[in-house]
Amino acid sequence: MKLVIQVSLIIIGSLSLALGIIGIVLPLIPTTPFLLLSAACFVRSSNRLYQWLIHNKWFGSYIQNFRAGKGIPLKAKVLGVATLWISIIYSAFFIVPLVFVRIIMMLVAAYFTWFILSQKTLR
Repeated sequence: MKLVIQVSLIIIGSLSLALGIIGIVLPLIPTTPFLLLSAACFVRSSNRLYQWLIHNKWFGSYIQNFRAGKGIPLKAKVLGVATLWISIIYSAFFIVPLVFVRIIMMLVAAYFTWFILSQKTLR
């Protein structure tokens, strides 16, 4: 079972890394949250991948700045919150039929909005 979890985390981390890389080029996809998710997955599954990620010359600075308490770039905050709310509102009103689930989705989005905005802004 441990191997299944480890492989799953590596797959999720790799997909998140791919989305983070796309976010560097495409302004509608936030980079920092996806790189942080990759780091979280890799630290629990593969020390080699985690070390590669945090020392990578293109991606490492995003993670190191966050871990050092320097914050998240303003662009990442704005795009992250906007993407979060666009996807939650679309899902809640066009996909999810249950009102209770819609309310939970909105509460989760509100929490993550608060979390992202409460972090320092990297200048």
